[in-house]
Amino acid sequence: MRGVSVRLGEYNLELDLDCTSTPEYPMCADKHIDIPIAEMVVHEHYRPFDDNQYNDIALLRLARDIPYTDFIKPVCLPIYPNLINEYFVGTNATTAGWGRTETQRSGSSIKMKVTLPVRSNLDCKDVYASRRVSLSTQQLCVGGESGKDSCKGDSGGPLMHLYTAPGEINWYIIGIVSFGPQICGLNGWPSVYTRVTEYVPWILKHLRP
Repeated sequence: MRGVSVRLGEYNLELDLDCTSTPEYPMCADKHIDIPIAEMVVHEHYRPFDDNQYNDIALLRLARDIPYTDFIKPVCLPIYPNLINEYFVGTNATTAGWGRTETQRSGSSIKMKVTLPVRSNLDCKDVYASRRVSLSTQQLCVGGESGKDSCKGDSGGPLMHLYTAPGEINWYIIGIVSFGPQICGLNGWPSVYTRVTEYVPWILKHLRP
């Protein structure tokens, strides 16, 4: 993928260096880094023109190792049985990105985040049936609250669950932004995410040094 890269450690797209606005305690993040993409692995059963958007997942293999810092860290993959068998219904999860903050607006220059409830797929069944969309167990139904949603430009971004246990506090990726209502943040219209736990074997199969 010549000329295409992944940017890490970014926050404000309009600034080369991200700093706090508190003059008494100025603090700046390390400069973002761009790493070329060596390979893109799209799920073999993904059909981009299918309204259902099943298997909406891909992996990017980077051209070199990532230097972890205070501002660049990985999210955890839910490989453990207590997480891989969890549906997360009734819990809250957080998504983040630079997508639109309103349907008719352009994308945000600052990375935004929003915490949303994970719902039963039945909550999405009726509303999406009118669009002839049918959810599978490989998808998550998330949100549906007025003014709180992922939006255009957020697709492919993470849905993260904060898991706490004795001796462990970690963020796990449980979903990937896939699609939603035409009007973002529409009350009663949850968005649909790819359910990462259903694809852990596929992800592990394609990992290599």
